[in-house]
Amino acid sequence: MRALRVLLIIAVILGGLFVAADRLAVYAAESRAADRISLQQSTAASKDVSIKGFPFLTQVADKRLDEVEVTLTGIRTSASGRPVRISELTADLYDVRLGDGYGSAVAARAQGEARISYEDLSAVAEEGVSVAYGENGKVKVTGSVEVLGRTVTRSVTSTVSLVGDDTVRVRADSVPGEGIPGIEDLVRKKTDFDRRLGGLPAGLKLEKVEAKPDGVVFTVTGENISLAG
Repeated sequence: MRALRVLLIIAVILGGLFVAADRLAVYAAESRAADRISLQQSTAASKDVSIKGFPFLTQVADKRLDEVEVTLTGIRTSASGRPVRISELTADLYDVRLGDGYGSAVAARAQGEARISYEDLSAVAEEGVSVAYGENGKVKVTGSVEVLGRTVTRSVTSTVSLVGDDTVRVRADSVPGEGIPGIEDLVRKKTDFDRRLGGLPAGLKLEKVEAKPDGVVFTVTGENISLAG
């Protein structure tokens, strides 16, 4: 009986050591993976990687990770050639295959969200135009135009949509003209715009966009996403 207790204690200790070693290996791998995340012609203020699943060491031996969660903040990239900042990108990556020497990693599929604040969206609009939340899934776009020698400022309720899988489109639902000839066309030249968003990891694409109080939120999906290498 005493021998059985000793064996159980040894088993518990060894199990604890294995778990501790496994977790230490995870933390080290997460830190290295964050440093190696590859972005297309863009930079991120911070990168965080969380490797899911247990045990980690057996996944590494198989060179295949079940799930990896990636969070990038402050991504500096471009929209139709204009500098833009993506506030945050979070993505769950599944079936991540590790290359020889672990110098590369490719995820079979991914799903997540990206968010651009209204301040940053305003920065890629036309000069002097501001974008804010307009309630009910719409945005409020404000701009000024010169009409007959005077400055006319209009705020319009606009719809945000996607064109293809990489371009955000903002279009006014209507423009109040108040009988001023040509004002609608002038206002729309300011408030309506398309911006192609670049800089995401290779393989990710935009699938849906929605205006929310804290910014414009994109659903992000992809296949065969290259994380490093």
